Amino acid sequence: MNTLQRLLSQSVLVLSCFAASLPLRAADLLDNFDIATSSNDLAGTPSALALAAASVNGLAAQIQQNGNNNQATLSQQGLNSLATIAQQGNDQQAYILQQGSDLAAAITQVGEANNALISQNGSTNAAIINQYGNANNAAIEQNGTGQQASITQYGNNQNTVIRQY
Repeated sequence: MNTLQRLLSQSVLVLSCFAASLPLRAADLLDNFDIATSSNDLAGTPSALALAAASVNGLAAQIQQNGNNNQATLSQQGLNSLATIAQQGNDQQAYILQQGSDLAAAITQVGEANNALISQNGSTNAAIINQYGNANNAAIEQNGTGQQASITQYGNNQNTVIRQY
């Protein structure tokens, strides 16, 4: 099983986003850190079949935002990669930049004024950033093969950087 498959099988966040055409729920994000159904929507979620049909060279990407002044950027080059950004709140920034093959990245932000960056080059790398709070900063930079990293921040004014080469 490659890194991308392991990430997808282990991460309820990524799997739930794409598993069914059920809405993404902010309340559930806070309750148990997945995106199963409950009562407070972030936004609708397309089906896995729709994402696969829309992907080019196996590249799939999704951005979901609920709030004001949020900024999200996804850039992917290569083959068989997945990226998702979900933002609930205001004044947040999220960036995912991927170049290579079999890459997976997910950013979830719930709060105000959070900043997150995932940059991956290479193959079979996986990265996840979860931010629950305000004014948190997180970055994951990976260059190479078979690297995995995860950052979860609860609270306010935290800074975390992971660099793997």
